[in-house]
Amino acid sequence: MKLHLKSRTLELFYPDGSFELTAEFLRVHSPSAEVRGHGIGQGVLQTGKKLVGIKQVVPAGNYALKIVFDDGHDSGLYTWEYLYDLAHDQERYWQEYLRQLEQAGASRDGGMIARG
Repeated sequence: MKLHLKSRTLELFYPDGSFELTAEFLRVHSPSAEVRGHGIGQGVLQTGKKLVGIKQVVPAGNYALKIVFDDGHDSGLYTWEYLYDLAHDQERYWQEYLRQLEQAGASRDGGMIARG
């Protein structure tokens, strides 16, 4: 694992290749209850995270990482399995996120999109 502060990406190395995940992607897919909710269908769509950065990555034992974002979010543990899944299905997850933003009339910048 390697944190790239300037490009705001986290590079992950697995036997089948290396993958770069942006801070924004990781932040909006946080495994925390704040983002996912406390039950099925209770997730909270994250907006305004386009420019979020990662301040710190802290190992949580041998099974996960705690990612500290510069917007103050630092809850939820990213297990190696979850990170692997995010890396391998990154495009599908990203397109689903963009679709949810569009449906909500929200934007990655945080504002609402005018509809007319």
